[in-house]
Amino acid sequence: MMKKKLFFGTVLVILLFLIGSYFYTNLTYMEKPLKAMRDAGFTEKQVTLKDGTVLNYGEGPDNGKPPLLLIHGQGMTWEDYAKSLPALSERYHVFAVDCHGHGESDWNPKKYSAKAMAADFAEFIETVIDDKVVLSGHSSGGMVAAWMAAHYPELVTGLVIEDSPFFATEPGRRETTYAWVYGFQQYEDFKHQDEIDNYFEYSLKNSYWKKVFGDFLWNRFSRDAVAYHKKHPNEPVHLFYLPPPINRIFESETYPHDRRFGEAFFDNSWFEDYEQSEVLEKIECPTVFVKAQTHYDGDLLLAALTDEDADRVVRLLQNGKLVRVDTPGHDIHYDKPDEFTKIMINFLEEIGDVISSSLL
Repeated sequence: MMKKKLFFGTVLVILLFLIGSYFYTNLTYMEKPLKAMRDAGFTEKQVTLKDGTVLNYGEGPDNGKPPLLLIHGQGMTWEDYAKSLPALSERYHVFAVDCHGHGESDWNPKKYSAKAMAADFAEFIETVIDDKVVLSGHSSGGMVAAWMAAHYPELVTGLVIEDSPFFATEPGRRETTYAWVYGFQQYEDFKHQDEIDNYFEYSLKNSYWKKVFGDFLWNRFSRDAVAYHKKHPNEPVHLFYLPPPINRIFESETYPHDRRFGEAFFDNSWFEDYEQSEVLEKIECPTVFVKAQTHYDGDLLLAALTDEDADRVVRLLQNGKLVRVDTPGHDIHYDKPDEFTKIMINFLEEIGDVISSSLL
């Protein structure tokens, strides 16, 4: 009898420990990388450009290392790189900006194009960093970074493009992508209905993930997510009982950003003067294109771009190579921070001679 009690008592303690660890991980996974980032010496700052535009950014320790400028993708902020920043700051002097219409940077629709954003980020490099940079951009941020490398080559020593949707965003192709159907088109549909007045709630009701999880589970998640968002409107939604990969779905919809930024993709104004092939052909500096896995649901492209698109990107670059990362997620720096950091450090070692010659 005593042995049975001891056995069940031990099992209970183990179960409680596992349950406690699960919830602790879910409650702290967002704060841990932010704390590590701050402990590594990152601070948040702002600069006002010549035309009055305010850019918010994070900066790592001024360690005398080559400067690196990170440009996040749509719907995120500079802190989305938090998992990678401490390690990157050991080899780079890191700067990460909030894009226009995101976080604490100005929300001005007149600046919602790759061309306008690139001009402001070029001014940022000239006035704040005051040196040539290694440039890395994720998703739409990578397309801005590519424009900068093509049109401001005197400011860029090397370029890393992280899973940016080249060619899949062109009219005639974009309509069969996840980003279009469950992002840009869905927001347009929301504006032309009067049943639900909150876009987050509308997006969950019509989410792709509903058919993945099933009606019962997804409706439960959605109710809790909407309640959390109403209680914490300025925070990314974070449900304590869900693991980080599922919470990421809700986070990505609720980071502080201007929905009009996405409208510029819908009406194609974000691509003002942006001929994608021409931009890539003009880039002279060493460039790495980092590609996540490609997945489809029927004819719907779930990835940012196809494998063929990535191959085409690299063929067009004057000095480019392709690195594939084994992850189904689009946010490589977030899902695979160690691999992203390794790519960035290896790239720095590869272009060391380029950086040295630029200092002469």
